[in-house]
Amino acid sequence: MSGEKKIASQFAICAGGTGGHLFPAQALSAELKRRGHRVVLLTDERGLRFGDRFPCDEIVQIPSSTLSLRAPLKAFAGVREIVSGVSKALKIFKSSSFGAVAGFGGYPSLPPMVAARLVGLPTCLHEQNAVMGRANRFLSRFATVLATSFEVTQKAPVNGKLRITTTGNPVRQQVIELRNSPYTPTFGDDEFRLLIFGGSQGASIFGDVMPAALELLPEMTKKRLKVTQQCRQEDIDKVKTVYNNAGIEAEVAAFFSNLPERMATSHLVVARSGASTLSELTVIGCPAVLVPLPGALDNDQRENARSLEAHGGAWVVEQSEFKPDQVVKLLDKFMNEPDLLVAAAHAAHKIGKPDATMLLADAVEEIAHIQEGKQ
Repeated sequence: MSGEKKIASQFAICAGGTGGHLFPAQALSAELKRRGHRVVLLTDERGLRFGDRFPCDEIVQIPSSTLSLRAPLKAFAGVREIVSGVSKALKIFKSSSFGAVAGFGGYPSLPPMVAARLVGLPTCLHEQNAVMGRANRFLSRFATVLATSFEVTQKAPVNGKLRITTTGNPVRQQVIELRNSPYTPTFGDDEFRLLIFGGSQGASIFGDVMPAALELLPEMTKKRLKVTQQCRQEDIDKVKTVYNNAGIEAEVAAFFSNLPERMATSHLVVARSGASTLSELTVIGCPAVLVPLPGALDNDQRENARSLEAHGGAWVVEQSEFKPDQVVKLLDKFMNEPDLLVAAAHAAHKIGKPDATMLLADAVEEIAHIQEGKQ
């Protein structure tokens, strides 16, 4: 090839499993396509559910599996699946020209990232959390560049050959469009908008604790409340009943399509602390009470939440302490001291990274550019 360095026009994105991996991958894919590139999504069975919602040119299912040393037979079957996935990814990479491969962690990224290394393709690995996950720690040995969401990422490898750059965690375009929405405090008897959501793994405890806590508030305080709560479908009637009996205005549903807009108009958010949630809270600038999901091996949600709390943008309540009597004390304090929430909103907004998608796309293009220049 001549001295001209031309960025390759096709990229592979590897993501699957949970929305925490798929949402930032979705944002990157949309940006790469906006820049005129062709994008192929390599994913697992769960990633196929995104279907037409994933902005790419082609979706290919790649076999993969979670490895568990505690169950030898399952581990053996898992290895077979991974080997099969590597083989399929190798055929894809050898049959068509790719500039680079971007992986978003989790075991669905493992086979294509390994295959990319075997054929010499440059790779970008993205870590969404404040603690690097097990799969990503393994995959980092196959990466050209590691893109992190937090300035400090625990358990990230110390490897002179691996370039590390902080891009932030990509968020949806509708979130970016709310970046300049001002936080409007509430005073005296003004309406207080409270948003509660927790995803599939968090909605159950919020459905139990939050209605019980809010009904303990003084009557005049209850009249100020306007609650929006996401909860499991089977809990909706129960939650509605508690709010109705307490005289609290509440909208309760299993899903809200306009959640970012509701975040932007809320005075306080109560939520889990997954990477995507924190990214959206900080880009918009929302004060929050965060209840990390317990039991994770790396305590990633706890470290995510503690990072935002350390910057003054949130308050962390461990699930063991998330009781109605404790929650009501916090809410009563916030509703009567709005300056606390104003300060937290500004602190969260200050560390938000609305350009995360752009920076990540730049990193992926850069390694493809370097690869082209070597040819």
